Amino acid sequence: MAIPSTSRHALVFLFLTSLMDSIGFGIILPVLPDLIMDISGEGLSEAAQYGGWLMFMYAVMQFLFAPLIGNLSDRFGRRPVLLFSMLVMGVNYLVMAMASTLALLFVGRIISGIGASTMSTCNAYIADTTPVEKRAQDFGLMGAAFGMGFVIGPVVGGLLGEYGPRVPFYAAAILSFTNMVFGFFVLGESLTKENRRPFQIVRANPVGTLLQLRHFPVVIGIVLVMFLYQLGHHVLPSTWSFYTMERFDWTPREIGYSLGFIGVLMVLVQGFLIRWVLPRTGLRVAGIVGLSFTIIAFVGYAFASLPWMIYAAMIPGSLGALAGPAMQGIASAQVDGTQQGELQGGLSSTMSLTSILSPPVMTQLFAYFSGASAPIYFPGAPYLLAAVLTVAGLLLFIRVSRTSL
Repeated sequence: MAIPSTSRHALVFLFLTSLMDSIGFGIILPVLPDLIMDISGEGLSEAAQYGGWLMFMYAVMQFLFAPLIGNLSDRFGRRPVLLFSMLVMGVNYLVMAMASTLALLFVGRIISGIGASTMSTCNAYIADTTPVEKRAQDFGLMGAAFGMGFVIGPVVGGLLGEYGPRVPFYAAAILSFTNMVFGFFVLGESLTKENRRPFQIVRANPVGTLLQLRHFPVVIGIVLVMFLYQLGHHVLPSTWSFYTMERFDWTPREIGYSLGFIGVLMVLVQGFLIRWVLPRTGLRVAGIVGLSFTIIAFVGYAFASLPWMIYAAMIPGSLGALAGPAMQGIASAQVDGTQQGELQGGLSSTMSLTSILSPPVMTQLFAYFSGASAPIYFPGAPYLLAAVLTVAGLLLFIRVSRTSL
């Protein structure tokens, strides 16, 4: 059966969806500590703990709803799921912009977690329309869009944050609604009728999805690797703003510039370098190289004593972006066209589980080693833990990926 092609406008929408998803996420990072402190009236260390619990609630909702949405996209198609997700994300940013209490901030993150299925559904769309041998490169293209958003989002967020911590949230809402309208007019459906399957509630939950994926040993192995990798990687969104403010006394604008620099590097790696590297090295080697560079970056962040050291560690950190598309490419090649949405939903749900577990641990660890009662002042402790978790993921990936060859 021929793989359906996707129109240029649809590709633009997918790229913009990934781009705006990261812009909307990155635009709020520089101001989130100030917003939490403004609402709660507490200091930076306490705000970091609230920030961790906000990410925790977001992840719980995504963990519960990602398999449901993935299965719905296998039944009804990718288009309605993507458009609905953009609508829900826009509503979330409006709620957070108008929040006057911590409770409303948590409501906003709950709404966001329910609708945050854009990346997994974009990847399912790509799997529908791209030959197996080219999927990893196109998964990388979505990652490049996400990285470009991290160039634009934090910089704009830092600049808009000068006018108040709520302004970036309104900007993120406008971006989400605008892209939803664009998608309504240009996005076609990628999932053919013969590749649709009946919706089954017993499969549309985290346990049911993983039970289905157990029939694919390589997929389960990759899921475990990604679980360890993401457990460590969540240290970045959960503690970066707090860590750099504590360690180097950075302003929201300086935080935005640092995240923007990371985004530039991600665009270069995932938008250009990965399309040259993967055909020459293969997915397994790319995954090993990416995980190894991630370890180097985390160690560099943990022990950085001057701002230039942080920027130097970003270079191997960006090369770590080779790992994600390589792992997704290996997993996607193991299942057929009727289960791509379920696979991506399962991966998203599993990664959401790491979002449940990791941010509270990382932010509490940061608070413990940066607080007044810390036995040793070491605010980089969460990054050292992230390096250890990634080492475990690398060792498992070396073993699992042998059987995918």
